Amino acid sequence: MGKLLNIKEAAEYLNVHSNTLRRWDNKDKLKPLTTEGGHRRYTQEQLDIYIGLHNKSESVDVNKVATYSRVSSHEQKAKGDLDRQSNRLSEYCAKKELTVSNIIKDVGSGLSDTRKGFLRLTNLVIDKSIDKLIIENKDRLTRFQFNFIEKMFKSYGVEVICVDKKDVGEEEELVNDLMMLMASFSGKIYGRRSANRRKKNK
Repeated sequence: MGKLLNIKEAAEYLNVHSNTLRRWDNKDKLKPLTTEGGHRRYTQEQLDIYIGLHNKSESVDVNKVATYSRVSSHEQKAKGDLDRQSNRLSEYCAKKELTVSNIIKDVGSGLSDTRKGFLRLTNLVIDKSIDKLIIENKDRLTRFQFNFIEKMFKSYGVEVICVDKKDVGEEEELVNDLMMLMASFSGKIYGRRSANRRKKNK
């Protein structure tokens, strides 16, 4: 895949204005990759194909690839952990000559199935917009039931690739997950007690 170019760098490479690239994107003439923050990214190969330096049929990679990275807290994100994790995945894809169509970064517990990035990823899978998912290790995607999620993704034709086979068990994240479980159970208990009191009062 090579280095990802931002819109300014891509515009300079093609000798056009950045607004031209935005118009081409809106007209589906030259679609960039889109980061989680909505920023456009281009590969040099993609630009070369567009201006005719390469034939699209000669491109080795025909896969639609998404990378998914996650940290459990905004503090970890502020430290740069999330960006470093995402960059490692991009480097892996570059070495494997995989063209990344979606870069997804998420902040939230691996126990939660309502993470914005995870929901976006699931929609891409269901819509068959990707056929490969690159993650650093299993617990970046989910803390539990990885095999089930992997099987579900596979039923939609999506292969899940773990760059690092070892599970990461950071103490801080495990504590955060435990706290989330306790909060969830506490909320359910208090909710039932409140419902019972309302019934008695009636």
